[in-house]
Amino acid sequence: MRTGSADGAVVVATWEFGKVCVQAAVAALEKGGTALDAVEQAAWVAEEDGSNASVGYGGNPNSDGVVQVDAAIMWGADQGGGSVAALEGVLHPVSVARRVMEQSSHVMLVGEGARKFAVAQGFEQVELLTPEARERWKKWKKEQGATENHDTIGVVALDGDGNLAASCSTSGAGFKHPGRVGDSPIIGSGLYVDGEVGAAAATGQGEDIMRHCACYAVVAHMARGLAPDEACLETLRYMAQRDPRGADIAIGIVAVDKQGRYAGAGMRKGFPYACGTAGEIQVIQGVWVKEK
Repeated sequence: MRTGSADGAVVVATWEFGKVCVQAAVAALEKGGTALDAVEQAAWVAEEDGSNASVGYGGNPNSDGVVQVDAAIMWGADQGGGSVAALEGVLHPVSVARRVMEQSSHVMLVGEGARKFAVAQGFEQVELLTPEARERWKKWKKEQGATENHDTIGVVALDGDGNLAASCSTSGAGFKHPGRVGDSPIIGSGLYVDGEVGAAAATGQGEDIMRHCACYAVVAHMARGLAPDEACLETLRYMAQRDPRGADIAIGIVAVDKQGRYAGAGMRKGFPYACGTAGEIQVIQGVWVKEK
């Protein structure tokens, strides 16, 4: 079982590209930011990376050629949460989600209502569809291929004061039906935080994750006393036993508990995750349920 730095602080993110996200999060903590600041700034890195076809700017559009993004954030100190879904034209949806949590009486805003809220909060309208993404869409439209898989950025963090937070951000499944929403902005599915227990964030096929409320289950297992790795594996085993496709469903989970222990786990071998503590940032191979 892996643990955080001497002060207990640790940040964990999905996938290899999560390493640069973790670097930004650790820098935020070193400057005195909270775990909430850390998971927000981690997501920023992926959201503004035009080479990432799965998150924010440069992400694959829906079947109409429009980039619609989903994001959520949770703060364990007061069990706060905010999310946005099918949002268009905003570079950092995770920050809009934070504003929903902090500046509104709601938890979730969607579509045009989310966009209007973002504009009212001072967020600039930007074009998220890059020329490269447009060309991928044109090719898909011509060939009418299957909806593409995608890799959400999910981040969990524990700061030196013992505060827990999580964020998720994605442009969703490539060439999805307009208005399709995955697990990322759904509290309990794409992410979940209990400020006295731990935090979890997921990546994979959103429909699978939502049907099993995966991240809530992981945190509930940690509340029962399981370490993060076993909590993730127990959730994945449960899903594999009850899903018609068994262990062939695609999902990865990262988690951290109040003690600073952390883990990443995938349904199949080959799920990497990034982790960062003071002075050390690395990519680790997660534990798994089934060999590839």
